[in-house]
Amino acid sequence: MSSQETRNTPRAPRASGTLPVTVAITRIVRDERIPEVTRWVQAGVNLANRHPGFLGSGWVRAHGESDEWHMLYRFADRQTLDDWEQSADRQGWLAEGRDLVVESRVERRTGIEGWFDSAEDGAAFDSDHQGAGSPPPPPRWKQATSIWVGFFPVNLVFTYLTTLLVPGWSGLAILPRVLITTLTLTPIMAYWVLPLATRLLRPWLHAPRRSRAGSPSARPGVTE
Repeated sequence: MSSQETRNTPRAPRASGTLPVTVAITRIVRDERIPEVTRWVQAGVNLANRHPGFLGSGWVRAHGESDEWHMLYRFADRQTLDDWEQSADRQGWLAEGRDLVVESRVERRTGIEGWFDSAEDGAAFDSDHQGAGSPPPPPRWKQATSIWVGFFPVNLVFTYLTTLLVPGWSGLAILPRVLITTLTLTPIMAYWVLPLATRLLRPWLHAPRRSRAGSPSARPGVTE
């Protein structure tokens, strides 16, 4: 059976300057219940869309013969997600679907992992994700490389400028020097450099993994 997906219009986040939280859920659905479950999922999206901070969701089958379906939704921050998950709307919605699906796995991505989500993940799966399931984050070594690519030039420029422009910087004790450096560079990395680096490196970060034989690996939902 071909993949089906539920799409919605993302809402503006309630708060700025905070990291969004993405939740990926794997649910087991029997073939004969797919129409009912699809309607149930759409009802949940409609409810979530009325809550502050909701940024969007996607609902897709792993592949044509699979009984695994993956739902991914995103809220603007931890507080708005907690408000939704503890709401009477959600509790009632979950109760309605108790006999329809089996929830097998839940993952939350924030902080560093959130930077490596695809741009499409927070709203809905695009056609490239059809049948691929919930897209895994890039391998850890690629995440580490992306962070280094951003951090090295920023740290180099900062060290050069402070040594050149700040009198006595080289003679400063290592503890205050490192403290000042990290306090200055951490927000620069978090708000500007890392988002830019991951956006520029996105094709490489999310390139299909290849098996030893050279063909793309297709193991949906597997993270490293």
